[in-house]
Amino acid sequence: MSDTKTNSLVERLAARFGDKLTVSVSHGAVTAVVEAANLLAVATALRDEAGFRFSELVDLCGVDYLGYGQTEWDTTDVSGNGFSRGVEGEALGRFTWADRPREVSIPNRYASVFHLLSIELNQRLRVRVFCADNDLPVVPSLTGIWPGVNWFERESFDLFGIIYEGHPDLRRILTDYGFVGHPFRKDFPLIGNVEVRYDPEQKRVIYEPVSIEPRVLVPRVIRDDADLMQAKAEAADHWREN
Repeated sequence: MSDTKTNSLVERLAARFGDKLTVSVSHGAVTAVVEAANLLAVATALRDEAGFRFSELVDLCGVDYLGYGQTEWDTTDVSGNGFSRGVEGEALGRFTWADRPREVSIPNRYASVFHLLSIELNQRLRVRVFCADNDLPVVPSLTGIWPGVNWFERESFDLFGIIYEGHPDLRRILTDYGFVGHPFRKDFPLIGNVEVRYDPEQKRVIYEPVSIEPRVLVPRVIRDDADLMQAKAEAADHWREN
């Protein structure tokens, strides 16, 4: 959205909802954080009221903030010696939420994030709602307001273990019925807990402990790469010339 439309939306959200929302703007995108207790009332107003008209829920996903702000690689100090010498031992799965190495400005571990679109007013909004309980993450279901979110909430439940209270048919959608755990949680092993194979003697698929060893993967950090910076500069010059 343009800066004018963005500022207008922020002002309308603040005027309508007050302290029920915390609104921020980053890279031209407006994000509103709402408490779970206020979610359904706020969502209904965003859909129905004239200043918003968010008739479309485009996407919904779960988020696990366990590794937020953490890096596995000390790239600044040791990148000249090779990334393999920069492992800090703070990878996901090596600590719990309570014992995470660095404090971050995130109130709870799990959140549900959804993106809204107003076709009528040509505006977009991201809404984030944190789960109050890290051990049993629960937020209200939005299926009664935007029915199309049904499968998105099932996906979030399957992959993150977030329970959407009031969902008409909350069950797994991607993993097997007997799957244990939620694979997008940051403490879930990258290699998984079990592997499957077909046993010709038993004539069925059987589950076994994984037979591969975990290893450190590529750096999960954002770097200022000179080549990428040069490519961006050349692309900008190309657009200006044409």
